[in-house]
Amino acid sequence: MIGSSKARRIDAKTTDTLIGGSTICEGKIMSEASLRIEGQLNGDIECAGDITIGENAVVQSNIQARDVIVAGKVKGNIYTKGKLIVTSSGVLVGNIDVRSFVIQEGGIFQGSSAMNIAAGSEKGGGKVIDAKAHKQQKSEQQAASGGN
Repeated sequence: MIGSSKARRIDAKTTDTLIGGSTICEGKIMSEASLRIEGQLNGDIECAGDITIGENAVVQSNIQARDVIVAGKVKGNIYTKGKLIVTSSGVLVGNIDVRSFVIQEGGIFQGSSAMNIAAGSEKGGGKVIDAKAHKQQKSEQQAASGGN
């Protein structure tokens, strides 16, 4: 459970990347699997899996993912193909384009919302990309231009 004082166990099968509580990360993150943020992140996230923002996390990012749980502080826009949950400890300042939205009592959301059956599919900026395909495409472009 988010916010419990007991030691948290991270399921390696569902969480590919963990940004720990004492970590500050800057830059764009692209991931095929799920991501959990407990520290601080400044940079956009494109994730084919789920994203969990822990209670003590501070994130300044535009987020694209399948499902998102916000228990910490997020400043930026969120696009999901599925569900966005803002827990009772969560603070979200930004616009959302989601399929389903849940905000628990005590949670804070400031921004505008759009709820669509195929959220993000109509916007070019709302699509979740394939990180491996993106890397391959960049390699091919560099090879074509003669760069290594």
